[in-house]
Amino acid sequence: MTQSTHLVGQVDTEIAEFLASREPILVAVADELSSFTDFSRDLLSGGKRFRARFCIAGWQATSSGAHSAEERAVITLAAALEIFHAAALVHDDIIDNSDTRRGMPAAHIRFAALHRDEHFAGAAGAFGRASAILHGDLLLGWSDELVDAALALLPDQDNARSTRAEFNRMRTEVTVGQYLDILEENAWPTVPDADTIRRAERVMTFKSAKYSVEAPLALGALIGGASAAQVDSLRRFGLPLGLAFQLRDDVLGVFGDATITGKPAGDDLREGKRTVLVALARQGMPHSQRGAFDDALGRGDLDAAAVADLQRQIEFSGALESTERSISSYTADALNALHAADLDPHAVAELEELAQLLTKRSF
Repeated sequence: MTQSTHLVGQVDTEIAEFLASREPILVAVADELSSFTDFSRDLLSGGKRFRARFCIAGWQATSSGAHSAEERAVITLAAALEIFHAAALVHDDIIDNSDTRRGMPAAHIRFAALHRDEHFAGAAGAFGRASAILHGDLLLGWSDELVDAALALLPDQDNARSTRAEFNRMRTEVTVGQYLDILEENAWPTVPDADTIRRAERVMTFKSAKYSVEAPLALGALIGGASAAQVDSLRRFGLPLGLAFQLRDDVLGVFGDATITGKPAGDDLREGKRTVLVALARQGMPHSQRGAFDDALGRGDLDAAAVADLQRQIEFSGALESTERSISSYTADALNALHAADLDPHAVAELEELAQLLTKRSF
């Protein structure tokens, strides 16, 4: 077992112990609140732990690793990132009306099922959405508790302050990035066709790329007191890799196998996601075809045949091929930046492996 794998295992333990420590607090208020920790455990038991792994790798790439307090702090910070991500997923599924997450019912669906099972009054769907919003808010608060716990372990408070500032910036950027995503799904009829790709790229930069790869790398480096040059080199690696990661996610959201991704095939089409892939597809279509394509996109009742038809249109437009080229180009840019950086060689090997995993995955 590599050191990084061992540390990711410790992140899992940190998350489990933190949730266990919060359950008595909730149950002391009311027994019914155990649903929050039960649903949190299920949500956090899955996932790829990419953000935790990048946080750990950022620390390993720039730190001697000799300080046990730093190691403990980076594990706790990585756990905070995973809980923050879980909060974002809960809210994202409400926004997108997604019924599933990681092969399980989404949080708002589970709360709605609780409503029906217990024969509560009112509408199950409304109860489910309201409860899941609060669940996401609770997870956000818990992630911040873990950030505070991580920073309290650091002997160097300058490192603590710079790490907190980076976390705060990440939190702001991903939140407004989510808003930009909602904006594009609604404002697209008012946007000139020439601007759609640029605006879709803006969404994927702030909603995903910086938050999924660049910020976790920077956070891990900052917690160990990395130099400005080292943090900058990790950012030059992390941003293009994050863009490649999101483009792969966009491809899987349209063409992915539901048995592998844990989400229904073509879910992004039903949700009306205005991704770079979709923007490229519209650009590659005859103008006469765009109207029918736009009418179908975002219809929640699309059946398998309708999804397959949209998939064919996207592929025929050349958008899929163009997106695959962009993924390769962004990945190459990231690896070139990584190889030019002054970083620990073992961590560089780990980051190379992560880059391949992110961009060639089928899940």
